Amino acid sequence: MRTTRQSILPYRIEVTESNDGLTSHAGLPLVAETMRALGLEQATREHLNLQQRNSGLTDYQKVESIVLLMAAGGDCYQDMTVLLADEGLQRLLGYRLPSPDSVRAFVNAFHDERAIEHAKAARPRGAVAYIPEDSEPLVALAWINVALCHAVAAQGKSVCATLDHDATIQESHKQQAMPHYKGGVGYQPVAVYWAEQDLVITDEYRDGNVPAGMSNLPLIRRSFQSLPSSMTKLFFRADSACYEQSVLRWLADEHRVDGPQGPIGFTISADMTTELHQLCTEVPDDQWQLVDERADETVCCAQVEFAPGTWPKHAEPLRYVAVRIKKRQGLLFASGYEQKFLAVVSNRNDMTAEQLLRWHWQKAGTIEHIHDVTKNELGAAPPSKYFGANAAWYRLSLLTYNVLSAMKSLALPSKLSAARPKKLRFALFNLAGKIASHAGDLVLRIGAAAERLVELIDARTRLASLLLLPAAI
Repeated sequence: MRTTRQSILPYRIEVTESNDGLTSHAGLPLVAETMRALGLEQATREHLNLQQRNSGLTDYQKVESIVLLMAAGGDCYQDMTVLLADEGLQRLLGYRLPSPDSVRAFVNAFHDERAIEHAKAARPRGAVAYIPEDSEPLVALAWINVALCHAVAAQGKSVCATLDHDATIQESHKQQAMPHYKGGVGYQPVAVYWAEQDLVITDEYRDGNVPAGMSNLPLIRRSFQSLPSSMTKLFFRADSACYEQSVLRWLADEHRVDGPQGPIGFTISADMTTELHQLCTEVPDDQWQLVDERADETVCCAQVEFAPGTWPKHAEPLRYVAVRIKKRQGLLFASGYEQKFLAVVSNRNDMTAEQLLRWHWQKAGTIEHIHDVTKNELGAAPPSKYFGANAAWYRLSLLTYNVLSAMKSLALPSKLSAARPKKLRFALFNLAGKIASHAGDLVLRIGAAAERLVELIDARTRLASLLLLPAAI
């Protein structure tokens, strides 16, 4: 007769009614301390006004709870039940986390159907795509993120801001999602990333059917307006979605309207028009400068003289750097050709053509990294049928990215400076801890080996010291 063992490993499980003396997220409160040290509680109180009653959680506590949820790996409202089950975590935070239904109601409050209808009505005749204006709560959430960026920048001495612009696709099977250019359905938000600070400064949520090149100047203008006034060396990089006359003129004009005065050095991938392509083909072979020798292709560059469209005659001419990518002998591109041409337009003359290209290509390691992290590690998948709710969820995921970036730069040891969210969860957020009260103080006990790895005590001390500094927002 066979018998079944109760377990494989030699221990048994006992379930207790209360577990507020234990937590499986001992490092997660550091995220909340980062937010509070940088003044986000005050910024939320000043800008966001969704709370309907004096009782219950404040708007800031709900924002903080969602950031904690995303930092911990949650990617939908229902995942809040996992943190709710951790009574020790809530004891450390000082409040009870919201329920999934409460989170849903809070996020839905960012939606404004009137803004959607107004954008639809304002479309040019025959147009399908439109970009709604942010609701008042979404504007407030954007200002909270700007406040964080200012607070982080105030801790350093840099006066340089390089802004990288790029759109990404969020796949979604919601009935309201629109078809996008890659053949699926979803949304196509745009983010602008501050490279020196590792922070997203602004974003704009868009339906999937909105072309990437549609109306980018307002967001670019808002991005530069959102920078601290102490940033005096300004730069901008983008792909061909920003190759618009209005964008080029605004960036090149040192006396631009609704933006910082002075130079903004930029590079933008140019559309390969018939005229520009013809110029590239006419460049003699001896004028092409080698940039990269790759396994199956050779990359060269050369400067060409070209003026886009109706570029004003009185304006400074722009600099065009052509790129020739040539396949090895016997190899062809999918189009059937052995070579193809690209181009970058710029107003910078302080670099060689090769240096300019390499500086432009650095964008691939910045803003594209943000899209990868937010889509795959910070719960940015659209959770709702409401456009405004999805816009808020995306903006909160970017806020979470910024909080984690600030935490790494201001508090954590250098060995974790490049850690992605999944690494932070494994090494820091998911630490086991025992909670006790001693002489009226709340005490969190963690293992000595874990403390040596993440230096949690020093991290909390560094964050606490920020509260003693003058307000930077």
